Amino acid sequence: MLENDTNDAGATAEARPGAVNRRSFMRAVGATTSAAAVFSHVGVARAGNGWTMGLEGIPPEKLKEMYTLMLTSRLWEDGIKEVILSGKAGAIGSGHLSTGEEASAVGTIAALNPDDYIASNHRGHAHLIAKGGDLNKMSAEIFFKQTGYNKGFGGSMHMTDVSKGILGMNGIVGPSYLLAAGAAYSAKVRGTRQVAVAFGGDGAVNNGWYYSALRNAALYKLPLIAVIENNGYQIAHRQELTNSLVNLHDFGAGLEIPHEAANGMDALAVYAVAKRAVERARAGGGPTLIETKTYRFYDHSGLAGAKPGVLGAYGLPYRSDTELRAWLAEDPIPKMRAQLIAGGILTNAQADAIGAEIKTRVAQSIDFAQKSPAPPRDAGLEHVFADAKVAATQFLKS
Repeated sequence: MLENDTNDAGATAEARPGAVNRRSFMRAVGATTSAAAVFSHVGVARAGNGWTMGLEGIPPEKLKEMYTLMLTSRLWEDGIKEVILSGKAGAIGSGHLSTGEEASAVGTIAALNPDDYIASNHRGHAHLIAKGGDLNKMSAEIFFKQTGYNKGFGGSMHMTDVSKGILGMNGIVGPSYLLAAGAAYSAKVRGTRQVAVAFGGDGAVNNGWYYSALRNAALYKLPLIAVIENNGYQIAHRQELTNSLVNLHDFGAGLEIPHEAANGMDALAVYAVAKRAVERARAGGGPTLIETKTYRFYDHSGLAGAKPGVLGAYGLPYRSDTELRAWLAEDPIPKMRAQLIAGGILTNAQADAIGAEIKTRVAQSIDFAQKSPAPPRDAGLEHVFADAKVAATQFLKS
């Protein structure tokens, strides 16, 4: 539900010199809310007649799976948010919600095979779910329980499942590109047809790991797909305050890497672009740089401005509530639901049933987490050495 809030606390953000609201941002990249095609290309990189291929050519079961995964990510994060806001969570640490960005994660990963690799970042819940993550283990890790993905050691920013080809989430901004490039190099050396996908935000392009990964991927024609999830903000700083490029995928031009933009609020649009990139990589065509234009509905981290039962964080000092409402109108999940119903893939009753089943699974995962044991007191002495616990000599009296 949308917040009916007349306190536009962040309204001055649109009036500040150099500030760009959502409409101006989309106009600047040549896009409209109807998802007109915007892209740069090198060689065989083509967007065809638009970002999205529509429903044609995609099996109905795959379309249902994509919608289910996006809704699972949304409802799981909603469930965690509601418990934390209730004050009954027992959860600690920092969490970066990916609410609003689900289409970027699911649309990209839907183009992969199960044995392909991904490297995620600090905002990686949707990536893990899209790769088949276990909700029980995810919830337990949020609550720092022994049954979590990292046995309570990792929390929100580091939960991962290496058995699914996930090279980890990373609290450091940018290394995901280098990790994925390494996996892509491994696949090339071993002669497999695997590809590796790196996810990073618009702030991740401003460091050496990003450049080093792309430079080597271009040099060795690695099967790497580098995804920039551009939500317009680096914590509380608008993208244009830290980078002169409006279209961040244009970084690919200097290295002659095929590069495209995708409407990151439309899973089918993202899938169309990712599918081309994956096919090119498997055929030995080398890397692709993809920029998904997306938006986070909540704060950079934590739940400032969030309220129980309300979608989106209002009253944040660096963006206006008007801007948030405009992006909420582009919510990728009701958009895909409408697409599937209009295409005869789902009925309203079937879509409602999917949502009800996911809500049950989310509630069960939170209950599982809250009833799970905490790590033992000496757990911090484990996993320091490969073959044994570290001795707790620092606790011994002289």
